[in-house]
Parts: sequence; structure tokens; C-alpha cells
Amino acid sequence: MKVLVTGGAGYIGSHTVRALLDSGHAVVVLDTLELGSKQAIKDIAFWQGSITDEALLERLFEQEKPEAVVNFAAYKAPGESMQEPTKYFRTNVGGLVTLLDTMMRHDARAMVFSSSCSIFGTPKQLPVSEDAPKGPESVYGETKLMGETLLKWYDVTAGLRSSALRYFNASGAALDNSLGENWDRTQNLIPLVMKAVVGVRDSISVFGTDYPTRDGTAIRDYIHVVDLADAHVKALEQLVREDRSTAYNLGTGTGYTVQEVITESKRISGVDFNVKYEARRPGDPAAVWADCSKAERELGWKAKYGLQTILETAWRWHSTHPTGFKEE
Repeated sequence: MKVLVTGGAGYIGSHTVRALLDSGHAVVVLDTLELGSKQAIKDIAFWQGSITDEALLERLFEQEKPEAVVNFAAYKAPGESMQEPTKYFRTNVGGLVTLLDTMMRHDARAMVFSSSCSIFGTPKQLPVSEDAPKGPESVYGETKLMGETLLKWYDVTAGLRSSALRYFNASGAALDNSLGENWDRTQNLIPLVMKAVVGVRDSISVFGTDYPTRDGTAIRDYIHVVDLADAHVKALEQLVREDRSTAYNLGTGTGYTVQEVITESKRISGVDFNVKYEARRPGDPAAVWADCSKAERELGWKAKYGLQTILETAWRWHSTHPTGFKEE
């Protein structure tokens, strides 16, 4: 199958491009390179641009003739989304409409959609299942929920099938150290911890030590990016095989505290970096982890890699690529 991967030069996108190729699919990538790197996809067929550019999408579909789309193209910083909501609505929602309409014109009727656990907001119960109440607490989360709503109605009105994959905390790097995250463009815990490990920053801040958890720090579900990439391939192949739309929560089903991530990072790296303990941040839930049983049951997918592998691969990547792909 020929697959268009939008945002395919980014962190999760580039890992998924590799997984698709390894599974025998042909791939073409569309990316603005604003948050991605051409080096991450090397000699893959590549178009530079945005999903908001209807004329560009029309040319791409006419020339490349993709049969399906895996859509990562979106802005994804919750804090920034509260400061620049128009930017997020224009690309994450408006761009998605443009992309879906182009797909319809060219009879490409399968999309795997990069969604997020942020659509749930602060969960009412744990673990978080697919049918948990939705309550986004940022513009970013709202755009992902709006994206899922769009997909539901394109399914009903036009027969476009989709699989919405709701990630929890994507982490780690390629097992062969060839792909990883650019820490200049993320505020996620593990890349920030790795900055402290390699000495790029003086310390790491922990926000909240009085949560009702086993050590007082917040609990999150960290999933290896290689496992996520594998889930995208399985979801795409299921869409084609079963011709039905669905959604899956993707995590490990296990939560780790912030302090456990820090302690394990120190053990793996052998570096005793400084940690600052500060007050809670507004809106940070005490604990979030996924119920992944539906993905295991229907996709035959289950995360293979735990926190140790996540941290080992992240440390190896960041210690050898302190400026991401820039040095290459």
C-alpha cells in the first residue's frame, strides 16, 4: 500500500515511516520541517509544505496517488496552544478538513489519526479507557477532540474510515540510535531529564511532591516511540482489512512517578544531577495511565518496551545527538 505520512519528518512520524517501510509499504512524506528534520527520513519521497495548503495537497495526491494517510501534522504544545489558539485551530482542525477533502476527491478512504490522551483532561477514574469522559483542558487537547469528531462525521457521510490513536507519554528513541527526539522543541519530562544528565541544564524541576501517590510526585504512563510506530502500522492494516472506524488508547498500562523516572535515569546514566522540588502546577492531574486492553484485544498490539528501555535509548540518543540532527 502507498501511504502518505503527514508530519513524517517529526519525532513519532519518522519512527512510523520506518515501521511502514519495514512492513513492506511504500511511503511519501509531507512535512513543513518547522518541527521535523529531513535527515530523519533520508531519501524517502518528500514534499515540503503544510496540510493547510490545498493546492499543494492536490498536486501531491495527483502525482503520488497515496491510498491511505497517517496524519501527524499538527502543533502539539498545550501551553503554547493557550497563547496562540488560532495557530492550533487553523492547522490542527482547518488543515485536517483540507486534508480529508483532498483524500475524498482522490478516493483515499483510510486515515490513521494522531490523537492524544489530552482529550480526556483530568481523568475521573483510572486506568483511562476509550469510553472515559472527554474533557480537554487546553486548546491543543480540544483540537484533537475536534479532529476525532470530524473523522466520525466523514465516516458517516462519506465512508472515510479512520483509526484515532490516543497516545499517552511518547518517549525514548530508536533502538539502533538512528532516530530520536529534538529536545529543543519539547517540554516533556524525559528529554528535560536527559538535558540534566548530559549537563545541558543545571537541574531538573519537579512540580509537586504532595500528590496522593506512592512518593508524592505525579504518575504518568510512558510509552516507547517504537511501540507507538508499530501500533500505527497495525491500525492502518486493520482499517484496510476490516473497513471500520475505531479509536485506541496507547500506553503501557503502567504508571511511573516523576521521582521514579529521575531515580532510574540517574542509575542508568551514572550521573547524579541536581533536582529542584517546587509547588504543583495548576491543571496537572495526580495520576494518568492507560487501559490498553482494547488495542491488545483488537489490534494484537501490546507495548514491548518498559521504562528502562525508554530511558536507555533516550540517554544514548541525547548524549550522542545533543543538537538533534543539526550536527549532521
